[in-house]
Amino acid sequence: PSSLPSQKPKSELVRTSLRLLTSSAYRLQSECKKTLPVETCPTTDIQLVTQQVIQCAYDIAKAAKQLVTITTKENNN
Repeated sequence: PSSLPSQKPKSELVRTSLRLLTSSAYRLQSECKKTLPVETCPTTDIQLVTQQVIQCAYDIAKAAKQLVTITTKENNN
């Protein structure tokens, strides 16, 4: 047992990446809706919403990169 790598199993890494991808996509959709005229209220801080959209897009890119890295390594083994 002590010879096992300390890394998470690949399947767990995939699940973690997919969870981040899914939650970030939902957040991105939610933040983008706030910019629509119907949803926008006078107190909507567009600059804050823009920052949230950027953060969501970053998280999506990060999760996608993790998935690509994991699947590339699996395919090369």
